Amino acid sequence: MSAHLTRRTLLGAAAGAGAAMALGATPASANPGGRGRPGRHDAQLMRWASDTWTSIAAMADESTGLVADNIDADLTTRSGYTSPTNIGGYLWSCVVARDLRIINPGECRRRIARTLATLDRMEKHEPSGMFFNWYDEATGDVLRVWPDDGNAVHPFVSSVDMGWLGAALYLVAQADSSNRKAALRLYDAMRWDIFYDRGWWRPGGANYGGFWVEDPGRSDAGLLPPTTGEGPDLWYHVGHHYDTAISEARMVNYLGIIRGQIPPEAYFATFRTFPPDWDWQEMPPVGQREEYVGIPVYEGAYTYRGMHVVPGWGGSMFEELMPDLFVPEAAWAPNSWGQNHPLHVRAQREHGLDDARYGYWGFSPCSNPAGGYREYGVDALGLNPDGYFSDQERTNYDWRNPPTAYGDGVVTPHAAFLAMMYERDAAIDNLTRLEANFDAYGPGGFHDAVAVRSGQVAHRHLSLDQSMIMGALGNVIRPDGMRRWFATTEVEQALRPVIGLESFSAEA
Repeated sequence: MSAHLTRRTLLGAAAGAGAAMALGATPASANPGGRGRPGRHDAQLMRWASDTWTSIAAMADESTGLVADNIDADLTTRSGYTSPTNIGGYLWSCVVARDLRIINPGECRRRIARTLATLDRMEKHEPSGMFFNWYDEATGDVLRVWPDDGNAVHPFVSSVDMGWLGAALYLVAQADSSNRKAALRLYDAMRWDIFYDRGWWRPGGANYGGFWVEDPGRSDAGLLPPTTGEGPDLWYHVGHHYDTAISEARMVNYLGIIRGQIPPEAYFATFRTFPPDWDWQEMPPVGQREEYVGIPVYEGAYTYRGMHVVPGWGGSMFEELMPDLFVPEAAWAPNSWGQNHPLHVRAQREHGLDDARYGYWGFSPCSNPAGGYREYGVDALGLNPDGYFSDQERTNYDWRNPPTAYGDGVVTPHAAFLAMMYERDAAIDNLTRLEANFDAYGPGGFHDAVAVRSGQVAHRHLSLDQSMIMGALGNVIRPDGMRRWFATTEVEQALRPVIGLESFSAEA
């Protein structure tokens, strides 16, 4: 069945489930904790947005318009490299900064035009229109040597990173008429089916993590013809597919479905939980078997603090909510995302305040206050049995014998800002106390992470995390302010009938 016919068929099937839900009309059941009153705390939110923009602007190279991956808390030393995700985050942050009147429309246009002009001349994988994962932000050149340690870099095209650049380009095309043509030229050249593996072992296929254009000398790189049938063979990352539903990588499926390049079946082929007979996963799931567009789906959920929550791989906030910055998932899919998003936020809040008793909450990959970068999350909300942990000590959650104490919890502000889209007042209170009680705030906004028992702080800003903060504030200060640019009629007609079909096993 073609993707076009599938979408047309699904449109009628989903009409009854969600046709009454307008953009931004989140169902009451999606917000058990309440959003908070719109307009309340707006001055405080605007201060946070303005300062966050200061750090993003400081990371942007004045000549190329490319934003660095990170910068120190003093806003003086850039990382020396950038990625498609970073560039995409800068583009949508420009739009949010304009819409919140932090910068004027002329500055927004000039910044975006500079970035798009650099993207237009940068080296990329031409047959698919996809960019490589690392560039020098000062020149736009592909990185061949890693600046931190001098190791060789083999150009890699990352599916999930390209998802954020693709989403940003489409958003810019709607939000900035003067740059629409340039943004669409880059966006229209992108072939999302370059990542799609129809021959994956599960019906419906799955997306590769990405591919190299030269032999990287890795055992998990397989030389294969491109899935689009165009161009020379590529070294696909055959050891890595994105196969979980609660993942930031679902944006790639969304873009492929919108463009008609990935079939809707791929959306349903991802795991909600692994099947109950896979006894190595974090805990035994609860749920039932369903079928959508001919694809069998185990509608599983994990049990945490009496809630049934569909887990991600690691149990982090950005796995759950980053795509929701763009797509009004709770409104378009009230029986799946509309249930799970607020439950995940509630579970993270209760983990931080009531279970681990950190006094603070919001767990997601971030700069590690002890140095480097680390994946943090709520272990009980992750399929991975080795876990993303919420503390430095890596306290493991065992559903048979839950821990009675946790160590030095690491909270990242961007997770609380994402949560603000569902629990406005609770997230604001959490962030207010982080700012007041730690050395966690500077001229560029919140520093990236705080170890809340030791007081150790990661004194730097990551452009990805800062751009998630800007996106969330864009949707909170002006309800659905960022989503409205992405969720066009074209997007809604392609995507809503697909995601609106499903009912998760999530429940309070």
